[in-house]
Amino acid sequence: MNLLDFVTIGIFTIGILLAGVSFSRSGKSMKSFFAAGGQVPWWISGLSLFMGFFSAGTFVVWGSIAYTYGWVAITIQCAMCLAGFGVGFFIAPKWRRTGVMTAAEYISRRLGVKVQKMYTYLFLLISMFTTGSFLYPVAKIVEVSTGFPLQSSILLLGGISILYVTVGGLWAVVVTDVLQFVILTAAVLIVVPLSFDKVGGVSEFINATPEGFFSLFNGEYTVVFIIAFCFYNLFFLGGNWSYVQRYTTVKTVKDAKKVGWLFGALYLVCPVLWMLPPMIYRVLNPELSGLADEGAYLLMCKEALPSGLLGLMLGGMIFATASSLNGTLNISAGVFTNDIYKRLFPATSEAKLMKIARFSTIGFGLLAIVVALLIPLMGGIVNVVISIAALTGVPLYLPIIWTLFSKHQTTGSVMTATLLSLALNAFFKFVTPYAFDFAFDRAEEMLTGVLFPIIILTVWEIYARFRKIEDERHQSSLVADHANVVAEESSSSDNSQSLKVIGIGIGASGVLILGLGLLADTGQLIVAAIASVLILIGGFCLYKSKK
Repeated sequence: MNLLDFVTIGIFTIGILLAGVSFSRSGKSMKSFFAAGGQVPWWISGLSLFMGFFSAGTFVVWGSIAYTYGWVAITIQCAMCLAGFGVGFFIAPKWRRTGVMTAAEYISRRLGVKVQKMYTYLFLLISMFTTGSFLYPVAKIVEVSTGFPLQSSILLLGGISILYVTVGGLWAVVVTDVLQFVILTAAVLIVVPLSFDKVGGVSEFINATPEGFFSLFNGEYTVVFIIAFCFYNLFFLGGNWSYVQRYTTVKTVKDAKKVGWLFGALYLVCPVLWMLPPMIYRVLNPELSGLADEGAYLLMCKEALPSGLLGLMLGGMIFATASSLNGTLNISAGVFTNDIYKRLFPATSEAKLMKIARFSTIGFGLLAIVVALLIPLMGGIVNVVISIAALTGVPLYLPIIWTLFSKHQTTGSVMTATLLSLALNAFFKFVTPYAFDFAFDRAEEMLTGVLFPIIILTVWEIYARFRKIEDERHQSSLVADHANVVAEESSSSDNSQSLKVIGIGIGASGVLILGLGLLADTGQLIVAAIASVLILIGGFCLYKSKK
């Protein structure tokens, strides 16, 4: 990297910070800070959901798998596509009909305060690990591309994320997510053709890949793993509290459906583009081993991109990957403030609650930093992400999703499904390998993580239907439609501001990319075309913001 790359990263960082901080006036109440007034446009929420979901591991986790195993990394992400459509058709509209600010609020209404407390503590505990797993890939990207120490990168980037989430709340999260999506997509569209040029074109790339590189299933990632991963993603996407926030903060039930559909459509197309650079790098350099393959994506970008554009790609990766951290920070602070502190001190004023919200955001951000620093000691990011998914994803989220559809699930059945499944998963993960010299492979680990709660809930559902056991709180926890709920007075102005900020951000990015293209020694035509499209999109958003 040279000076121009660092200047580009600096400009990008300042731009994202300004975009986030510009919403400081929006976070004056709990509803605006954590739910954006319930008026987020569906396309913004959908893009934010996509960025928050994919970016946690795309470049480092799935990029590592793409380098080592090839096409199966794309197959894995197709599971996310199916999950998105499933959520859009079935789960997202149910969440919108609850009319809640957080998933914890729904649990309290549907299952009682005691169950809500248990899930809240479990969610916050697991969030400490998931936020750390979001932060680590960002820092890894910086280390690989710049040589800046991993630990220092974690501290610096964690601090930046804490800053704009603390100031701007959910509006800052979703708007910066949209900017990151557009800019990163532009960067990927530039790097893919330039990467093919490095290996002599598409046909040369295909001929030089190892045997089985384009297999739909490879290595540990078998048919069983993929099927189990489909179900895992359906329940994780439909039940994770930070993603639920994307369904509950749009205007109508129909908009909630569109959020899931947009997510699915993006995951139908994008993984092919995302995964090509590390796959191509396997041909250029097949010698990476151990945790070194976590940096394959950036190493390909360093090979293909000219000065300045590498900085753009790196900046896009940094803040796109950080978006997962930002969304989780916001919902974790929301859960703590709204569902723990407010219950303990119900007479607390709105102004004080906002102070608690911002201080808790800082606190959870610091915990994420600590966990990220410990990830190398846990076996690397691939092991941490997939293990957390297998152990906790379905047990924590499926029982709550089930209650959206069934009046037969009760407090006892839900708690049993979650706690027993978590205990069984932990036993097979941490006890049997050492006590009995028996361990599940990746596919078996994922399958058991999915099956345990499904079996428990299904058995109870059949028993409860036979015995006519019903929970009277089911119907009262859902309402017909909240399309006509009166929003905060600031919602319309916040919507206009979001379009304005997005328009300025995209347009300015287009101008920056155009300037970098003029300085580049390769790919000028591709860069100029993409820059022109961004400028047009930015202008359109500005035009719409004035209506």
